[in-house]
Amino acid sequence: MTELKIDISRLKTFIDDQAWPGMKEELNNCFNQLAGHSGKGNDFLGWLDLPVQLEAAFLSRIQADAEKIRKMAEIFVVIGIGGSYLGSKAVIEALGNPFEDLKGGSGYPYVVFAGENLSESYHAHLLELLDKREYAVAVISKSGTTTEPAIAFRLIRQHIEKKYGKAGARERIFAITDSSRGALKKLADAEGYASYVIPDDVGGRYSVLTPVGLLPIAVAGFDINALVNGAVTMRETAMKSSDFDHNPCVQYAAARNLLLRSGKFVEILVAFEPNLLYVIEWWKQLYGESEGKEQKGIFPAGVTFTSDLHSMGQYIQEGMRTLFETVISVGEPATHLVVPNDPENLDGLNFLSGKRLSEVNRQAELGTMLAHVDGGVPNIRLTIPAINEYYLGQLIYFFEFACALSGYALGVNPFDQPGVEAYKKNMFALLGKPGFEKETAELLKRM
Repeated sequence: MTELKIDISRLKTFIDDQAWPGMKEELNNCFNQLAGHSGKGNDFLGWLDLPVQLEAAFLSRIQADAEKIRKMAEIFVVIGIGGSYLGSKAVIEALGNPFEDLKGGSGYPYVVFAGENLSESYHAHLLELLDKREYAVAVISKSGTTTEPAIAFRLIRQHIEKKYGKAGARERIFAITDSSRGALKKLADAEGYASYVIPDDVGGRYSVLTPVGLLPIAVAGFDINALVNGAVTMRETAMKSSDFDHNPCVQYAAARNLLLRSGKFVEILVAFEPNLLYVIEWWKQLYGESEGKEQKGIFPAGVTFTSDLHSMGQYIQEGMRTLFETVISVGEPATHLVVPNDPENLDGLNFLSGKRLSEVNRQAELGTMLAHVDGGVPNIRLTIPAINEYYLGQLIYFFEFACALSGYALGVNPFDQPGVEAYKKNMFALLGKPGFEKETAELLKRM
């Protein structure tokens, strides 16, 4: 029995009771396709059983390499884009102390990311930092030819070899790549880099529980065994039955597809804890890349409250009624802080004196949900008891499983991303890549 809970009770005024039986039957069929490996993209279902296939010896190897990195590096640079960085960043940001560096550090390497953008300033500033600090690198790519991470690795490989020599650099570079082919695999074999395999049947956005996510998370000092155990628990619940009343993944997929059919085509994932920001960013990629194809899909957006109530709150409350919200609610914070009493009470807030800040935040959460429902914004609530490795593992697997079901309900392949190639072709043509001469000429005419 999993501790993650879903509450869809506030959808009653938005979804007709008569719509649920048909959707439940659709989701039962989607569940059977997923569990039976018979649906679209079934050659990319390695993530489905991944939590129970991760052996203790394999996790121990990751932890041993993480310990090796911790001894040699103040900074761990993770080179990757999309799912090759968002999953690990989501977990690290969720579990970390945002002020740790200002306190003097946690004793673990600071994990930074490169190759997720093409900013010259970003990478120049990173190299300036690496001039002054001890560091190690993980380069993540199945092919080794994806433009953004490949450029970043060129820059950092040159830097690390100059700083430590080729032999020293070899000890500090970890390649996470294909098992048998690709430019990065070839280079890793030739140079003797320590390597991990990205399973052929696991796409990037589903790769958090592979070395793609586990190595950086372990380097940052977090418990990857607990993360995996949380995913194992959620998998047991998700795979046990398609029964709507007992499977939160089915409930979520059903609710969001019925909302889409009623005209709500934008989903806003909401957190009232700012350290969940990159969980939202990871979720946006997972759902956007999985569902947004064939002119279909729910547009995934995200906000962190209460801060964004003072920026996006007005639109959510009274803008176009095409939105629905899914709120990640956290039961108990890891800290304890109360509102102090002020004898002068100039701000009029002494009625809050002695209350925990988390209680104030919780009432802001409940008040916002009720206001938005009253304003015509349907609301789904997901509750986890705390932000820790175990419950993040549950949340990750919950979103992955529900995403696959939801994609099948839409009638798309949730595991491919054909549209991602369009910008690359134009970019290569404009940069003069050999073989793109015709496309270059055509684009220049349009410009």
